[in-house]
Amino acid sequence: MSALHDELKANAAGYVLGILDAGERREFEAHLEECGECAAEVASLRPVIGVLATAVPRVTPRAEARARVLGQVIPSLGESRGFASQRGIRWLPLAAAVAVAAGAAIYAARVHQQVVDLQAQLVQAQSATSVLAAPDLARIDLQGQMVAPDARARALWSRTRGLVFSAANLPALPAGKVYQVWVVTEQAPVSAGLLVPDVSGGGTAYYMTPQDIGPPVAVAVTLEPAGGVPAPTGDRYLVGTPTPGV
Repeated sequence: MSALHDELKANAAGYVLGILDAGERREFEAHLEECGECAAEVASLRPVIGVLATAVPRVTPRAEARARVLGQVIPSLGESRGFASQRGIRWLPLAAAVAVAAGAAIYAARVHQQVVDLQAQLVQAQSATSVLAAPDLARIDLQGQMVAPDARARALWSRTRGLVFSAANLPALPAGKVYQVWVVTEQAPVSAGLLVPDVSGGGTAYYMTPQDIGPPVAVAVTLEPAGGVPAPTGDRYLVGTPTPGV
């Protein structure tokens, strides 16, 4: 995208709010006719502005409060009272528009992040489904160890499609710690990824494991420093071996 496009796209909120001057508006409308990205941006902002416009109830300030505010604002402008009052009246709608635009930008960013999160969840779900249908699927049931006797887990692994891991009854994580899932081969343990359980101690995750590793002789979960480690160092919370013929 060109610098001109980026500059014009930045005017999308101002266009929706109606605060562009005549020249800016004509330029932006001409750009809209040939730019689908900016047209989509405008379309996404319109309902946001509508919601924000009705989200805060209108309140008429008491006369003494209005007088006190104007008495503080007008002298600071260094203008005459009459001119400053007119200028203040013109300035207030612009200030309100800026506030609404800022709120709209924050709201839009949150919506965008929600969409990104949902897309990531969809990709994980599709990947997990492909693992379940893999012809080389291996099932590994994991049992809780001495530090977590009630914990349980199941790993479904495919060399070409990755690992689906589901756990239950894991103890709450201590501060600065994370659970790390390992695919243990005859050569060495290979980190599949990190796991942060929910409040009930459960969790499901998909990991894309390296396709060049050997067949797993076990899958294990250890407690490690936040961020994970290249090789297991902490206590083993879950361990299991593959079920033949699955």
